[in-house]
Formats: sequence, structure tokens, C-alpha cells
Amino acid sequence: MMFLFRRRPARTTPAAADQRSRDRSAILLDVRERAEWAAGHAPGAVHAPLSALLAGADLPRAAQGLPLMVICRSGHRSQQAARLLTERGAGAVVDVTGGMNAWAAAGLPVVDGHGNRGSTA
Repeated sequence: MMFLFRRRPARTTPAAADQRSRDRSAILLDVRERAEWAAGHAPGAVHAPLSALLAGADLPRAAQGLPLMVICRSGHRSQQAARLLTERGAGAVVDVTGGMNAWAAAGLPVVDGHGNRGSTA
């Protein structure tokens, strides 16, 4: 009997993702929905809701052709998005462990749509 296992995407920590985002060696791609993004996201992140990606939407221009670090609220949707993007042929794609909850718990910055202090709703 043959068992098929879906390989998990490579993972990184929020602190490492923050550093790579700041030094621009990779794009932080937030796949949460619009209301979650508006409440608070990492500075410099690019928004691409998982629902849109699943519906066939292209990556935002700012994220095309670059290494991606995918983040959501807790880590489930970002793993799904990382697998999807890898299947679509995106280059280096990693999942941010623990999502925005872990990002905020690590004391990393969260901003709302106006650049003010945000939350990880």
C-alpha cells in the first residue's frame, strides 16, 4: 500500500522573517483576509488574500519573481498558500511559523492601514 504525504513547506521564525523583510532579501506575503490586514500587518508586507490566490489571482506585482515568506494569523493558511505558490512555480517560498500571533508575541511591529499601531485581529 502506498501512502502519499504532502511535504510541508520550509519554515522560518518571525524574527528571521522580519530581518529578511527589512533587508529586502525576501518579500513578506500576508495571506489573511482584508479585514485582518486592515486591523494590523507587518510594516512592508505585501497583501494577497488566500481566498484570492485559491481563486486563481496572480501575486501582486511587488511579490512576483522574488523569494517569499508567507504569513497569516496562526500559520495554517500560510502553509496552504506556500504549498499553492510552490505548485504554481514560485521560487523560494517559506512559511512563517506561528503567523502574526507569533510575530506580535515576539514584539515585532504591527501597523494598521494608516501606519498607526495595529492589532493581529
